[in-house]
Formats: sequence, C-alpha cells, structure tokens
Amino acid sequence: MKKILIAAALASLSAASFAAPESFAIDPTHTSQSFSYNHMGFTTQTHGFDRSSGKIVIDRAAKTGSVDVVIDAKSIDGGSALFTGHLQSEDFFNVEKFPEITYKSSSVKFEGDKPVSVEGLLTIKGVSKPVTLKIDHYVLQPNSMLKKDQIGANATAVIKRSEFGLAQYVPYVSDELTLKIAVEAIKE
Repeated sequence: MKKILIAAALASLSAASFAAPESFAIDPTHTSQSFSYNHMGFTTQTHGFDRSSGKIVIDRAAKTGSVDVVIDAKSIDGGSALFTGHLQSEDFFNVEKFPEITYKSSSVKFEGDKPVSVEGLLTIKGVSKPVTLKIDHYVLQPNSMLKKDQIGANATAVIKRSEFGLAQYVPYVSDELTLKIAVEAIKE
C-alpha cells in the first residue's frame, strides 16, 4: 500500500513539473479594439484603433495568467479624416504627447479551465486606473493552418472617459465608454 501511495505522489509531482506557463503573441491582423459611447442621445457611436501588440501568458494547470497590451493611439479611426484628427488632438487622446495606450494585468480569474475576467491597469494619456475586462468568449486550441496553439477571446469593460483626461463634451456626449476587445494570440 505504501508503494502505491509513493508511486501516486511521484506521478502527481512529475505531472505538476510539466505544467508551465505558455506564452502567446498577440496577432495584430486578427485583433481589434473598439470603444462605443452615446452621442447626445441620438446614436451609439463606435470607433477603434487599428494597431496593437502584446503578449498573453496562460498557465492552464495553475489557472493563472497575464495580459500585456500596447495600443498605438495614433492608429485611432474616427470614420473620417476630420473626426480622426479631432480624436487625435489635445482635446481627446493627444497622440503626439501620449502615443500609446497600455493595459497590464495584475490577475486573471478562472472558472474551471477558462479565464472569465482580467484585473489590471489601463493607462490612457498618462493616467492609470484599475479596469476589469470581462471575458465573454475564450478558446485555446490548435490553429490548423499554423500548426500551433492559438487563443481567441472577446472581452468588454466599461470606463468613465473623464477619469482618463477625456472629458471633452461631457455630459452631452456620454462619459461612459464601452470597450470591446477581440484578440487572437499565437503560441510562441
């Protein structure tokens, strides 16, 4: 009986020693980040950023992870050259002075085998605030074309733009922004 218990203990230790964090590079061609807001009660407007990079680390056995994202603020798309320029100006994102928006996680919450939320710091215009990303969809599986594991996830959060120095036209234009992120990341 002792031999069986010792063998079981050794087997569990060796299985644990194989578990390790896996690193995934964000695929910028299949990742999008957008924000929407109420425009004076008329419509919900949506705009986004065209360029981002970063890394996701997942340890499936330990049920831990991290997220590190950098968004190129200059890549904002307002739908027209005039409005894009307005969003890039000092009135809003001030992209000349603050060319990057970042999100760095502090923890990832799992339910079962899947992450369901990420706690972290969002930094816009040099202002960092805690933001929780709620993961609405998550999959980690082999990509049949690349022959590598790949993560796909959709996440949302709601922030007050005034807390990040983006208060122009509040309350006429909603202070609340809904952030949406669709990310694909390929195992390194």
